[in-house]
This record gives sequence, structure tokens and C-alpha cells, in this order.
Amino acid sequence: MSKGEETKERIIQQAAELFNKQGYAGTSMSDIMQVTGLKKGGIYNHFQNKDELALQAFDYAVSLISYRYRIALLSKRNAVERLQAIVQVFVSYIEKPPLKGGCPLLNTAVESDHTHPALRKRAQEAMNSWYDMIRRVVQKGITRGEISPDIDPEQVATVTIAIFEGGLMMTQLHGNSIYLKRAMTHLSQYIESFAPR
Repeated sequence: MSKGEETKERIIQQAAELFNKQGYAGTSMSDIMQVTGLKKGGIYNHFQNKDELALQAFDYAVSLISYRYRIALLSKRNAVERLQAIVQVFVSYIEKPPLKGGCPLLNTAVESDHTHPALRKRAQEAMNSWYDMIRRVVQKGITRGEISPDIDPEQVATVTIAIFEGGLMMTQLHGNSIYLKRAMTHLSQYIESFAPR
């Protein structure tokens, strides 16, 4: 990796955390300059504008989350075990968040709703990918007889994400991890009920 590529990667990593904590609108170029230690020209040498940096920073943040799922699912073959592994990734957010400031997907989805169409589209794509991962695990589990055929994969994906994001939001709002822990306990019990009777 060249020095220029290293600098660009470092800017993306530092900006990702800054955007995640302060939001896109709440982060100025001065903030980015301060955290990176670069002048405006040094940043614009790698990015056309703040929008391009925000998109690449979001992609980086999502890659951190995706990596955790890939690692967690590597050794799991049974669908219920795979879903429980996804829950354990959620639980790991309490002690070791992928980025400071909470879930980049939730933060970006809320902030970009009406203000940044390109960022909103990226958040939708990331959410769809996460949704599809969960849905496919359930569908494959039904096909293999590991999950009861009366379980709806679409419903499981929706409920799983809603419980996680809701628990995380309450934890962030109150500064108390008990909310996410309760949500994950419920989610884990919900998943255990999927096994064929």
C-alpha cells in the first residue's frame, strides 16, 4: 500500500468514527481536519468533497460489521446456531462496538432520512444485505429441517433487526447496557423456539 493509500485509509477510518458519533450534518470539515491532523487540501487530495468521504466512511463502517458476522458464522452449520451467533455479534456491541457512537447503520438511517439521499441509499443497501443474510439463514434452515416450516423468514429478519436496533437505541439513550442485554435475551429465546417440534 502506497503512502497516499495509507493516508486515504486513515482519513476514512477516522472520519467514520467521527460521522458515527456526531452525524454527517454535525461534522464539519474543521472537525475532520482536527481528527486527521490534515489541512483541507490534504483531505481533498483524496476525496472530491465531504459527501464522497461520508459515503466511503459509511462503507468502511459497514465492512467492520460485516466482518464480525462472517467470522461468527464461519464455524456454525446449523441454522439455529447461526442465528444465535448473529445474536452474539449484537451482544459484542456492548463491550466492543465496531465504532464509537453506536450502530452506524441505525445512526445513518435516522440522520440521512430526508437530508442526504446518497447516504440514505447506502444505508438501505446495507440494511437489505443484513436483512437478506438473516432471511437466508432461516430459509436454509427450513429447507434442511433445522427450523420449523411454519416460521416466516421475512418476519424473523424484520423482528430480529427491530429488536436489536431498539435495544441498542435504548442502551445509547439511557447509557445503560441492560436494555440491549434484555433485548438479546428475548431474541435468543425467540430463536430457540424455531426448532421443529
